[in-house]
Amino acid sequence: MNPDQYRVKPGKSVRLKDWHTDDDGGLSKDEGKDLTDELLEGLAEWQERLFAESKQSLLIVLQARDAGGKDGTVKHVLGALNPNGVRISNFKVPTDEERAHDFLWRVHAQAPRAGQVGVFNRSHYEDVLVTRVEGIIDNRSAKARLKHIGNFEALLTDSGTRILKFYLHVSPDEQRQRLQDRLTDPSKHWKFNPGDLEARAKWDAYTEAYESALGTSTAAAPWYVIPADRKWYRNLLITRIVLNTLKEMNPQYPHVSFDPLEVEIK
Repeated sequence: MNPDQYRVKPGKSVRLKDWHTDDDGGLSKDEGKDLTDELLEGLAEWQERLFAESKQSLLIVLQARDAGGKDGTVKHVLGALNPNGVRISNFKVPTDEERAHDFLWRVHAQAPRAGQVGVFNRSHYEDVLVTRVEGIIDNRSAKARLKHIGNFEALLTDSGTRILKFYLHVSPDEQRQRLQDRLTDPSKHWKFNPGDLEARAKWDAYTEAYESALGTSTAAAPWYVIPADRKWYRNLLITRIVLNTLKEMNPQYPHVSFDPLEVEIK
């Protein structure tokens, strides 16, 4: 399993039909789950170092079509982190106050502080996806917004924030099954939104919009196209990539101003 094969190279155009949705890395489901459990232990340890150092931060962006697995990723991967050092933000339909500002105004306020892992469950990219497909903005405006997004992410990077962007790549057949499961299982009825069917009917338009957004991949803020038909492999890949990134950031426990060996607790 080589996570780098799922990374969108800077300056490269993306055709999603060229990216598989059902990879398994040559592993069985049980092997993948066992490996994920091992990696999650290390993930918690490195997050603690990040929190203790409090000089850097990590931003994780999750984008996907409906039923693509964003919530599942938050639960099964990021749920292993200490909630004291995690901030999860969801970006839905803008409020009147948010619409009165530039489109990144509400996003910048949710950027992670030093020592924190920030998670965007849907993100600033919604403003070049839904808005574009639904005709709220035209292609020219979308391209301008993508340029602003690139500058925004560069600002975060210059300020000590590492950025990982994950597109959870699910197939039409797998999405159909997951949406049907929400209708079949009474405990999942609340997760079904009839509006999801309208978006599904515009599959090709959303594909084009996502391909354009994925073209913003840079060395400092890379996009990864994660095969998401197999939930266990999705979790394994994202865990591996986040852990590798934290190790690259190499946060250090701060030095203390006293000698622990000289402290006597009576």
